[in-house]
Amino acid sequence: MRKKEIEEMLEELGIPFRYHHFTQKEMENIELPIIVWNCGKSSNFFADGIVYQKIQKLDIELYTDQKDWDLEERLEHILDAHGIAWEQTASEWIQTESMWEALYEMEV
Repeated sequence: MRKKEIEEMLEELGIPFRYHHFTQKEMENIELPIIVWNCGKSSNFFADGIVYQKIQKLDIELYTDQKDWDLEERLEHILDAHGIAWEQTASEWIQTESMWEALYEMEV
């Protein structure tokens, strides 16, 4: 899954999103909820000394001002509709930022 495909998928949720981070200036003008997504390392499938399938790890971080069960369910439905196997690995209050984070991890 390429950047364009990921962003088209995230647009379906209808909230602001950025790759890696929002700038401090952007955060002054944007209200929660927001999404930050990041592609970290790969987890490719190898055989016979070559890469048979490229597999990219994708993290989607949903930030809200309060726990938003409905928005999380909408995001999960979008991931399901795109055939993405996901796992929510965190759902916690970030005291220093005064916001909730729901972290979804997957491979694409």
